[in-house]
Amino acid sequence: MTTQAQRRRAFWQILLFAAGLLVLTVISAGSVYLVNKARQDSKWVLHTIEVENQVNSLLLEIRRAESAVRGYLLTQGIEFKADHEKAVADIVPALDRLTRLSGDNPAQRDNVEKLSAAIETRLDQFAREMDFVRQNELGKAASLVREETAADTTTTISNVAGAMIREEERLFRLRSVNADNSQTLAASMTGIGSGLVVLLALISVWLVRRSARARNEAEARLRDANINLETVVDERTADLREANDEIQRFAYIVSHDLRSPLVNIMGFTSELEELGRDIFRRIAGLTHVPAEGPPLAPGAGGEIALDGPDRQLSEDFSEALGFIKSSIAKMDRLISAILNLTREGRREFQPERIDTRELIEAIVSTLAHQAAEAQAEIHVAPLPNIVSDRLALEQIFSNLVDNAIKYLKPGVLGEIGIRGRTKLGYAIFEISDNGRGIDPRDHQRIFDLFRRAGTQDKPGQGIGLAHVRALVRRLGGTMAVSSELNAGSTFTITLPMTWNASNRKTDQ
Repeated sequence: MTTQAQRRRAFWQILLFAAGLLVLTVISAGSVYLVNKARQDSKWVLHTIEVENQVNSLLLEIRRAESAVRGYLLTQGIEFKADHEKAVADIVPALDRLTRLSGDNPAQRDNVEKLSAAIETRLDQFAREMDFVRQNELGKAASLVREETAADTTTTISNVAGAMIREEERLFRLRSVNADNSQTLAASMTGIGSGLVVLLALISVWLVRRSARARNEAEARLRDANINLETVVDERTADLREANDEIQRFAYIVSHDLRSPLVNIMGFTSELEELGRDIFRRIAGLTHVPAEGPPLAPGAGGEIALDGPDRQLSEDFSEALGFIKSSIAKMDRLISAILNLTREGRREFQPERIDTRELIEAIVSTLAHQAAEAQAEIHVAPLPNIVSDRLALEQIFSNLVDNAIKYLKPGVLGEIGIRGRTKLGYAIFEISDNGRGIDPRDHQRIFDLFRRAGTQDKPGQGIGLAHVRALVRRLGGTMAVSSELNAGSTFTITLPMTWNASNRKTDQ
């Protein structure tokens, strides 16, 4: 395809896109306007019906009150009295609602004022009739009823109500026509817009078919370029897995080989310590030889104390040996930890269904003595059961609970909580405490191997959390921490409800 043809095609595509955008914008704006107008017109139609229904409801309550008072006058039946009182009680709320509904129409507001005055007069008449009946003056009550029947109060109420109904019927016809017109315009706009969209779609199909051949050729070239991509990825994955296994084997071999010279160093250090004690005993013996006499035999007369520089030299020698022995012990612990990590990395997980709460309660029971010494209470909430490796879970939660106990604040009652929930096929566990907390700048540092954060006043090699995160990732989960200094910490572990080899995340 020539450059000019490409430019022409690009021009038509841009023009088509601009035309489609313009049509869609006009259709959308017109549709929104017409739909809102139709909704508003329909709302006014419903409002008209509501006002008319409210007028009829008010008239019904007034007639109920009139019928009930006459029935009570004739029969003295308590049910007529109750019906009358209920109807009278409903008249005023019905009139108030009618007043609110008709507030938008000046003509109806005038009618409501007239209707309110007539209803107030009629309610006063009802009250006088019931007073006569309660006073057992039935003759006066009947006379009052006849007088009120002859009066024009009820007629006034009926006439005003009829005028209001006729006004609402007129508005109903007018508003119904407006609503029909709005709906018709909206439908027409939708139809015209649909036609234009179809036309633009046909033009788009025509242009797309013109470029289909070029696209197919590009796809063919892409398939040729990527035909071996899956094989390459598999090979790289196998190489990475082999390299990972080789690194683990190397770490194991190196750690194992370091153990032999370390044992020799420990043995020779012990021999050096014995030799040093013998040397300083001999020095002490020579120092305390009598002026004229043979040297003291070793062990004769008990241990002889060193004086002056000899004593200082002995103390420096013992201190140096102490530093060497403590360094050897630390190195031995680090080598042991590395060996444990490499062994754990090679161990195959055995998934089984685990009662997580039972597992954690067993862990808590083993740490009960440490918790009691730290004045800490451990609360275990209901936890979801999962299918996973039991030993890995024991190592994860044992380490986290042990850390929570270890790093509590002195003199403060410890509160450690373990809770869990499920979400989208994953179990989420949270181990929280009210301990010393972790500076936000160290949130990532604490997961690095041999690195620790905060005051180094507790024993440890900086391996625990790194090991925990590695186990969590091997189980296909994630681990996060939320903490502030002096505000406690919360470690969140997210694990799949059912573990299998396919959801393992290897990052070793």
